[in-house]
Amino acid sequence: MSQFLIDFKKKIQKKEISIGVVGLGYVGLPLALEFAKKKVHVLGIEIDKDRLSQIKEGVSYITDVTTKELKHVLKTGYFVGSGDFKQLRSVDVVIICVPTPLKRKYHPNISYIKEAVKGISTNIKEGTLVILESTTYPGTTDEVILPLLESAGLKHNKDFYLCFSPERIDPGNVNFPVNKIPKIVGGISKEATELAASTYGIIIERIVPVSSARSAEAAKLLENTFRLINIGMIDELAMMANKMNIDIWEVIDAAKTKPFGFMPFYPGPGVGGHCIPKDPLYLYWKAKHFGFKSRFIKLASDVISRMPEYVIERVVEALEEKGCKIKDAKILVVGVTYKKDIKDLRKSPPLDIISTLEKNNIAVSYYDPLVEYLRINQINLKSIQLSAKELADFDCVVIATDHSNIDYKFILKHAKLIFDTRNIYKGTEDRKVIRL
Repeated sequence: MSQFLIDFKKKIQKKEISIGVVGLGYVGLPLALEFAKKKVHVLGIEIDKDRLSQIKEGVSYITDVTTKELKHVLKTGYFVGSGDFKQLRSVDVVIICVPTPLKRKYHPNISYIKEAVKGISTNIKEGTLVILESTTYPGTTDEVILPLLESAGLKHNKDFYLCFSPERIDPGNVNFPVNKIPKIVGGISKEATELAASTYGIIIERIVPVSSARSAEAAKLLENTFRLINIGMIDELAMMANKMNIDIWEVIDAAKTKPFGFMPFYPGPGVGGHCIPKDPLYLYWKAKHFGFKSRFIKLASDVISRMPEYVIERVVEALEEKGCKIKDAKILVVGVTYKKDIKDLRKSPPLDIISTLEKNNIAVSYYDPLVEYLRINQINLKSIQLSAKELADFDCVVIATDHSNIDYKFILKHAKLIFDTRNIYKGTEDRKVIRL
């Protein structure tokens, strides 16, 4: 190992390094603050002017970071926000935490990564460690980022070191904050892996080095593909069980009593969030470049994507049994976030349910104590007030999200008909409740 690397590792161990975090979203901001809490100087780069303004004012827009926590860290001076990439010239480590959406269903969009790397490439000092955390397809780090950095006249293992370390943030999960989640690191070189492992070791309890950036990229996609496929499977089994007049929730409860060889997954109105709906499709897309078609990924994605439509079909059936036609019905969707108790609407299935009903001129409203306003199909909606009078006015209430602060007993008491996609009313014998 060169003297430079020996000195770099010592500098990391003494927490004398400075870190630049590019992208201060749900991954970047908690990560930046975690380093700052350990008295490591952190420069946060955010090009969104509204976000940057909120950061400088000490106002958090991220679920896992409280405003109080942000204000405290800002006061310590270990964390500052900026929109200027030139300031990265003073840091030793740059961590990229930008979004990676899909262009369309099966095509990844890594334009945010490319733009970030371009901004970094002309604004880093010699020997900087660059780490990508943004979820992407295997090969992105060495096939895309490495050439981009070297095209700026930089040489790997001399002017910079490059590594991939997948984010594993679970928004709202208080049991597993950033420092409690094992960190996978895979570098373009052994030296890059060692430097990244040392850097994350400042804040994270367990580091998991792998042989390459590709392995690290694939590990993240395996995690989310595992969930996608199992959720798709249980969604399909739920549809099948309904045809057979079998209670899928009872079946799951019985099956999960097996102490080995089984892991319970639950059906729902679809899958939302930043990972599961899109990440496995990166792997599906990349596999096609090798002449391999991943049938499991596509099938699971297609099944899950159809769930909002399936929910509406079941609601139509339930209403018709009550003698009510869907075109004449008033529907209330309860819960519009994709996850319990988290104010996050990214790819949230309840939004698809509302959108589809609205497009078909069906009277639809929503209630969610976490989301006061929505804009769907260029129409502004406001969460209703949950009252006995309001509930009695709806022909069907669709329980789409489980929130701790929603009074589901009150809904059960006053609603005419309930379609429960979340098994809220487990065990109830009330005949006005229909479960997914």
